Amino acid sequence: MRSSLFAGLVGVSAVGAVKPLVDVSYSKYQGVPLGNGITQWMGVRYAAPPVGDLRFAAPSDPVKNKTTIIADTSGNICLGTGSAPSNTSSEDCLFLNVFAPTNATSDNPLPVYFFIQGGGFNTNSNPNYNGSGLIEASNHNIVVVNFNYRVGPYGFLASNEIVTGGAPNNGLRDQIKALQWVQKNIKKFGGDPKHVTIGGASAGAASVTLLLTAHNGRNDNLFHASAAESQSFAAVRSINESQFMYDNLVIRTGCTSSNDTLACLRSLNSTYLQTKNINTPFPGAEGAPLYMYGPTLDGDVVTDLTMAAYRKGNFIKLPAIYGDDTNEGTVFVPVNTSSQGESNTFLKNQFPLLTLSQIKKINKLYPNNASNQFPNSGAWWRQASDQYGELRYNCPGINISDIYAATFNRKDIYNYHWDVVDPVAAAAGRGVTHTVEIAAIWGPNNTQGNAPASYSTTNANIVPVTQAYWTSFIRSYNPNTYRLKGSPIWEAWTQGQKQRLHFVTNATAMENVDAVQKERCAYLSSIALDIKQ
Repeated sequence: MRSSLFAGLVGVSAVGAVKPLVDVSYSKYQGVPLGNGITQWMGVRYAAPPVGDLRFAAPSDPVKNKTTIIADTSGNICLGTGSAPSNTSSEDCLFLNVFAPTNATSDNPLPVYFFIQGGGFNTNSNPNYNGSGLIEASNHNIVVVNFNYRVGPYGFLASNEIVTGGAPNNGLRDQIKALQWVQKNIKKFGGDPKHVTIGGASAGAASVTLLLTAHNGRNDNLFHASAAESQSFAAVRSINESQFMYDNLVIRTGCTSSNDTLACLRSLNSTYLQTKNINTPFPGAEGAPLYMYGPTLDGDVVTDLTMAAYRKGNFIKLPAIYGDDTNEGTVFVPVNTSSQGESNTFLKNQFPLLTLSQIKKINKLYPNNASNQFPNSGAWWRQASDQYGELRYNCPGINISDIYAATFNRKDIYNYHWDVVDPVAAAAGRGVTHTVEIAAIWGPNNTQGNAPASYSTTNANIVPVTQAYWTSFIRSYNPNTYRLKGSPIWEAWTQGQKQRLHFVTNATAMENVDAVQKERCAYLSSIALDIKQ
C-alpha cells in the first residue's frame, strides 16, 4: 500500500517517484515539493492564451516554449462579468494547478480528482484551492487538479455571428480541453488517466451535469465518476434566444457601425470591454438576472436541455454523488425582499418563462412564514430564498438521482443533504448556505479564506468525516470503502428508498426525503422543461 510507505518518504523522493521537473511536450514545469510530502505545480498552461483572434474561439493547444517555467505561482483568474481587470485577473487565464504526493510514481499512478469551480458561469469563484488537504485526507493516495475556464461573454457569448466566426460554449470547451490535457499528461505527475473523478460546486456542479450530457451523452472516456455539490440548473437557451446578449454588447461597445461586429469586439482591449461587461434583463423580465451568460444549445457540446437529456438517457452513466445545502437560496435573494411582488419579480428575473399560473402554484407551495424573520431583512426574504433555492439547486439534484435509480437501476448513486449549522450564518438568517460544504471537503485552511470560522472550532469534527467520504469516492467510486471509522454507511439512492446522507456535526446519519419536499420537487420537476432547465 502507498500509504504504508509514506511515513518514510516525507520530504524524500522515493525510488521511481515523479520528478518535480515535468516535461509536458510543449513546455517544462518545475514543481515545488512541500514539507508535507506533496509536490505542487501551479500556473500550468493547458491552452493557448484566448486573446486577439482567439477571443470567442474554441481553445487551442499551447504554443511550445523551450524555457523551463518555475511552477510556484497560480495563473491569472479569468475575467468575470461586472469586475475590472486586476493584477490577479486577465483574459490570458487558461491555467491549471496539479497537486500530487511527492512519492507518486508513473508506474503505479493514483486516482485523480478534477475540480471545476463555480461562479454562475460569470466568474471564477473558487480559484486556486489548495489540494493538499484532500491528498492528506486520502493518505497520499490521490492527485488533485483544479483550473480556470472562461466565463461571462469570453466563455459563453452566443449568437449567429459567434457560430459563424468563433464558437459558443467556450467555457465548457475549456473544461473539455483541460480534461484532454489530463488524459495526455497527468501520468507524468503520478496520476491515473483511467481513473478520473470530476467534481464541482454550483456552476462547477452544473458543468458536471453538462459534461455528462455533452455531445448527446457521448462517452469520450475523459472521466469515470462524478461528484456534484449544489448542482445548479439555470435555463439553457438556443443560439437565437441568446442573440440579444450579443446585440446588446455590440451596441454598448460602439461596434454597431462595423461591417464585422465580431471583429470589432475582438479588437477591443479587455479593460474597455470589461466596462461594458454587465448583465441585462432577459426578454420577458423586469430586471437583470444574477447571471446572464451561460451554456447555450449549440447542437454540439450542448444538444438538449439538461433535464431533458437526463430523462432521455442521453448522459454518461457513471458512479455519482449529488447533493445540496439546506438553505441554497439565501445568499442570492436580496435581503431586503419585503413583499410577495418583490419575491415573484426576483424569481421571474431569473426564469422569465415562468407563467403567472406557475408562479401562483409556487407561492402556494412556499407560503411566507411570519415567524421565520431575521433582523435587518425583508419579511419575504426567506420565502423567496426557499423557492429559488429548491427550484435551481435542491430539487434538480433529487430529480436526477431519481432518474438514475428508477430508469437505469444504478446502485452507485449517492445523495446528500448538508445541514451543518454555522452560528454566524444562522444568526444572520442565512442558514446552511450554498456550497458551504466545499470548505469541509477541501479542508477549511485550503479554500482561500472562504470557510466559516466554526469549521475550525465547533464544526471541526465534520471535516475529517466529509473528507474521508469524498476521497473514498475518488479512490474507489464508493464513499464507504475508506470512510472514517465510526461514520455511518452512506447508502445508495434507490427507486424504492429515496435516502440521502444527512451531514450534521457529530450526528451524521441517513435520512429519507420528507413528503413535503417530495411534493414541492415533484411540481418543480413538472415545469423544468417549460422554463428550459
